[in-house]
Amino acid sequence: MSMKGAGDGKVRYAVVGLGNIAQIAVLPSFDHAKANSELVALVSSDAEKLSALSIKYEVPYTGSYDELEATLRDARVGAVYLAVPNAMHRSMTERAAAANVHVLCEKPMATSVTDCEAMVSSTRAAGVKLMIAYRLHFEEANLTAIERVRRGEIGDPLIFSSVFSQQVRTGDIRTRADLGGGAIYDMGIYCINAARYVFRDEPLEVLATQVRDGDPRFVGVDGMTSAILTFSGGRVAQLTASQAAADVDEYRIVGSRGDIRLSPAFAYAGALKELVTVKGSTQEKVYSKRDHFAPELLYFSDCILQGTEPEPSGEEGLCDVRIVEAIETSARTGRLVRLPPFQRAEYPSWKLEMKKPPVGKVEPIHAPSPAR
Repeated sequence: MSMKGAGDGKVRYAVVGLGNIAQIAVLPSFDHAKANSELVALVSSDAEKLSALSIKYEVPYTGSYDELEATLRDARVGAVYLAVPNAMHRSMTERAAAANVHVLCEKPMATSVTDCEAMVSSTRAAGVKLMIAYRLHFEEANLTAIERVRRGEIGDPLIFSSVFSQQVRTGDIRTRADLGGGAIYDMGIYCINAARYVFRDEPLEVLATQVRDGDPRFVGVDGMTSAILTFSGGRVAQLTASQAAADVDEYRIVGSRGDIRLSPAFAYAGALKELVTVKGSTQEKVYSKRDHFAPELLYFSDCILQGTEPEPSGEEGLCDVRIVEAIETSARTGRLVRLPPFQRAEYPSWKLEMKKPPVGKVEPIHAPSPAR
């Protein structure tokens, strides 16, 4: 096949960044994505990780961050999966694009709208594809909730309420301002994205508060953020993201005649549970643990091989980051922030649903869990 980084109908991938999520979720998922995706290179600042993981996954090419371009060239890489800290997303995307390599980037897309726009511009100019790794856009429980709302099962959707929290260990990258840490970027991004895909709309106004003092773990970043997002038609989303509270992972959609609750809603390490109540009658369904990452790889590789544009796109990632910026502005000023009008042509739908079996337990190297 003449396409760069593709052969035998497969896209050749480099995983850039070998932290916890890369080791326990991304790398093992390639076994479930081997129909069109092949792991051929690893890039990290940690030589011990590179050595051990290249042996474990039989990956022939490795390199440091400084050696990114040479590694991509030598391994004939067609696409990268970026699992580096948030503050590195822009620079790594621009470097990959300059090397004519497609980019699948972890969320949040970046730590500013300016960086998001630069990522979109650099990939477009290079003629490569950019997808943001919103794994729940492929996941059955969340897509079922979207479909229930769309079909009117709970009447008109009026209220979205979400809490996503955990106790983050001291020193984790999620607590570091220089790496783009903080509760709203690490956890709140899930709540924001879910509110948008449930309402299938963009918010008009934001009012928020942040906790940024009192806990020595959080210097220069928020330990907790709460926000109210106002949508058209009198719909309201309220969310709280915290890195200093007990494990809670849920959202609830309240309509004019019923409600849907997912708890857990966002996790990839276990089953997700749905409770649907209509006119006083409640039904429960459990969605078993699955691989959330192989579907992203399979879909992105198909987009590359077939020449189609991925969705969730860079624009999808930008939509969330512009809301995060408004939340931070509101929290800093104590004022309501009105967002400029913005329309999305497409939101997640059932056509993206894909099931893959769960990956096995992995003991990470130099990459402990973020939760303490």
